[in-house]
Amino acid sequence: MIPKTFREVIDLGDGREISIETGKLAKQAHGSVVVQSGKCMLLCTVVSNYKQSDVDFLPLTVDYREKFAASGKYPGGFFKREARPSNGEILTMRLVDRVLRPLFPKDYHAETQVMIQLMSHDDEVMPDAMAGLAASAAIQLSDFPFECAISEVRVGRVDGELIINPTRAQLEKSDIEMVVGASADSVMMVEGEMSEISEEEMVEAIRFAHEAIKVQCAAQIRLSEAVGRKEVREYEQESENADLEKQIHDMAYDKVYAIAKAGSAKHERSEAFSALKDEIKASFDEATLEEHGELISRYFYKTEKEAIRNLILDEGLRLDSRKTDEIRPIWCEVDYLPSTHGSAIFTRGETQALATVTLGTSRDASIIDMPSFEGEETFYLHYNFPPFCTGEARPIRGTSRREIGHGNLAQRALKGSIPSDWPYTIRIVSEVLESNGSSSMATVCAGTMALMDAGVSIKKPVSGIAMGLITNTETGKYAVLSDILGDEDHLGDMDFKVTGTTDGITACQMDIKVKGLSYEILVKALQQARDGRLHILEKLSETIPAANPDVKPHAPKMVNATIANDYIGALIGPGGKVIQELQKETGTTIVINEDPVTGDGLVEILGTDQAGIDKVLAKIDSITFKPEEGSVYEVKVIKMLDFGAVVEYAEAPGNEVLLHISELAWERTDKVTDVVQMGDVFDVKYMGTDPRTRKDKVSRRALLPKPEGYVERPPRRRESGGGNRDRNGRRPQRSRS
Repeated sequence: MIPKTFREVIDLGDGREISIETGKLAKQAHGSVVVQSGKCMLLCTVVSNYKQSDVDFLPLTVDYREKFAASGKYPGGFFKREARPSNGEILTMRLVDRVLRPLFPKDYHAETQVMIQLMSHDDEVMPDAMAGLAASAAIQLSDFPFECAISEVRVGRVDGELIINPTRAQLEKSDIEMVVGASADSVMMVEGEMSEISEEEMVEAIRFAHEAIKVQCAAQIRLSEAVGRKEVREYEQESENADLEKQIHDMAYDKVYAIAKAGSAKHERSEAFSALKDEIKASFDEATLEEHGELISRYFYKTEKEAIRNLILDEGLRLDSRKTDEIRPIWCEVDYLPSTHGSAIFTRGETQALATVTLGTSRDASIIDMPSFEGEETFYLHYNFPPFCTGEARPIRGTSRREIGHGNLAQRALKGSIPSDWPYTIRIVSEVLESNGSSSMATVCAGTMALMDAGVSIKKPVSGIAMGLITNTETGKYAVLSDILGDEDHLGDMDFKVTGTTDGITACQMDIKVKGLSYEILVKALQQARDGRLHILEKLSETIPAANPDVKPHAPKMVNATIANDYIGALIGPGGKVIQELQKETGTTIVINEDPVTGDGLVEILGTDQAGIDKVLAKIDSITFKPEEGSVYEVKVIKMLDFGAVVEYAEAPGNEVLLHISELAWERTDKVTDVVQMGDVFDVKYMGTDPRTRKDKVSRRALLPKPEGYVERPPRRRESGGGNRDRNGRRPQRSRS
């Protein structure tokens, strides 16, 4: 039986459409949709167990995968099968997860999976921009307890015009690349990179994206109503005890407030809160603890959150006694590690990042191999967050999704500051050594200084700051917090990271936990972030006012050269023999890439010894040396033959040519040694190519004065077999008649 399908179409307003279809595929999932734009198709399925898990959080898994078959490609590797997700896929998972997770009830703990896969790829469509739409549309068809429809769009700006879900080609010309996630009522997530735009321009782009999201949310609701909305499932909700909640509040509130107001350090404050919690628990008997132990802990945390928020809203004081717009003390240092190509330490309060820079050739570029995009990055950043940075001991199981996400944000923040003609591949590694909030922004600051320490002539220094927000919807009070602590991130209503130069914003990442955040508050947060960003930039400039004029003595020097396509083979040699021996002899690394337009060879020479680099350049000059007819060149005799001398051009060592015995002198020469000897240096004139031998011809005698009365001897005739020959050396044909 042919399944009945339901379909909704979203008009993007410029001739493009996005369709959402259900009823044909994956009908055993609790919700499934196919989202299509052009030839790009995403399948999203959602399933959630009906039994609550024992954990005290939502075990939500968002999985986004791009199948290589979708673009007619084979996976790399031996097994030819998709393996672990790429960084690009992980970043898409994070974008979707961050918008979905807050919309599930806090007491919903059932195992939930959202699986999105690219089934068909279109070069004109970036599939990750539709992943949030697909996830929400599938959930709207399910019976999950989910608050409202959401969607995500990418917004770009080309020649001043904002575009929803631009193509990759359009993004290359765009000065904004931002993904916005929102419901019909509230913006919930923003992440992207910009080319030093103003705060007002950023807010305008968010507004534009939100209007498009409203249309997509309405389409999801229409689709679910056409199919038939399901009743929301019932689940075992967390127990509540109003009397116990009031009792905990009365016991803890004033004491928590006092600890928060004391302005102690992170570990002291944590120990004080923990001791107070133990004290309150100790006041209950064992039977009550056994029955309500989890409730007591939950109500204590709720009271703690309320007290700290009220302290900030009522007195303008924070956990470390700072004012709302105050930045923690900063100290910096560059050139800390003697063997790296560049290094810097950035410490802000109890957050510290150590960044290193490594310079390399195009061979060291980061390769991107995804079904939707293939390419390479010549600037990339890796962020590491070891457990000791928060005073913890826990297993290390590879790079976490959080580390990938924070590293990507810092990379995007700094990417625009690298000159387009910078010859090196650059790798930054940030080691977070201490963390109490804003470690990704500390990475941006440390990365800026490490680049300058390495001699990278960045366009402008970049700094970053994490902003927070505390609101009270009943009183209308709110406080925007600059340079937030880890605790303020957890108990606040917004985590907003923004990076930029003195002239504008270069990247941002925002998660909003409160509904209906006004654009007025958003603009204030951005303006306050700008003040903090400029303050931090001053501290960076005090530490290192400008980039070092050159790379460090132990760092490799990069020299680029261009070689005509005809000479690439000569430089490489048979089986790579020439280039391998040259690298070994000079202590350099030589990389040859082909210019995609001209086909010429682009040669990168990387080495710490300038003499070795010069030797490679001399070899290239020798290989590509082409004398001009009529010009005079200095040569050296390197080999003696009976019929001439082999000479080497002084300006192109290794480039040899035969000086024939007849071109040594005007007088008749019987022996080469009568005129020149091994090692002799003299000038010759380049006579062009001999039409008979097609070899280069040089002459010494052409530069000597012709003897008086000299008569040119006619060339000797070649005789063979006693027969006469014509002027072309051929024997006349005899008649057979």
